[in-house]
Amino acid sequence: MMIHLALTTGEPAGVGPEISLKAAQDYLSSHDDVVIHLIGDESLFPKSHDRLVVEHCPLAAAVQPGILNVQNSKYVLETLDTAISSCLSGKYDAMVTAPVQKSIIADRGITFTGHTEYLAEKCGSSLVVMMLCGKPIFESPLLPEELRVALVTTHVPLKDVSTVISKSLIEETIAIVDHDLKSKFNLKRPKIYVTGLNPHAGESGHLGCEELEVIIPAITAMQNKGYNLVGPLPGDTIFSPKNLMDADVILAMSHDQGLAPFKFATFGGGVNVTLGLPMIRTSVDHGTALNIAGKGIADPSSMIAALDLAEKMARNSRGTSGS
Repeated sequence: MMIHLALTTGEPAGVGPEISLKAAQDYLSSHDDVVIHLIGDESLFPKSHDRLVVEHCPLAAAVQPGILNVQNSKYVLETLDTAISSCLSGKYDAMVTAPVQKSIIADRGITFTGHTEYLAEKCGSSLVVMMLCGKPIFESPLLPEELRVALVTTHVPLKDVSTVISKSLIEETIAIVDHDLKSKFNLKRPKIYVTGLNPHAGESGHLGCEELEVIIPAITAMQNKGYNLVGPLPGDTIFSPKNLMDADVILAMSHDQGLAPFKFATFGGGVNVTLGLPMIRTSVDHGTALNIAGKGIADPSSMIAALDLAEKMARNSRGTSGS
């Protein structure tokens, strides 16, 4: 079965166009049953492969690598809208996104906190979950072939995390993670390891009460419904080799609690996955890298990994095997 992947090429002044083209060419050279649709201005992408299709979205202003231009903010969102609508209609099997510059979109007066939140709004999803997947950059028999870390909260200031997490939020997050790991990753009964929020997971209430009042009740309620959960475990020990080998995913309460150790182990090859959408979306785990844009030295490894995971998820959701 031919898989059609939409690749939104991101902030045009950043490395997005470069890594999108490099990764697409590399991926297509070894996958003869995939078509990649680059969504962006056709002037940025010379025709180079029969199964590399450029879906033209015109720039508002000429691009100078490394120099942001607020006039192109709407262009970036148009590439996302094109991919979203076409994925929802079934034209594309999955959506892969290059990095965008949130600040330049905000400078245009447009509220935009990130791809994850934007996709949720456009798809009408009340709650979505950010999950990072990646292979460790160093080989070790003590580490799994792939690490997965999902987040209860994403871009929330640390001082506000304790007020944002709730029993219902944790329960809904667990349900989404479990569902998508089954339907898109072919895991029959995902084992989810859950962190606490406080040092030592609260030390029985002596270092914080969120575990006793919110996290443990949520875990217990979901275990009673049949979910395969372990926790809450302290954030400083949950990433032990034994736990990583046993868990299908680590569910962290806050952004840096989960992503700092993840990126240490997978830097350059991690993939951002949005769970809970009526479509498949993956992305690179890095930013626009304006300082190296246009120099031809950007590393496409994370984008190649994002394409690969998107294809596998698409085939899993359709019940077919990849090449």
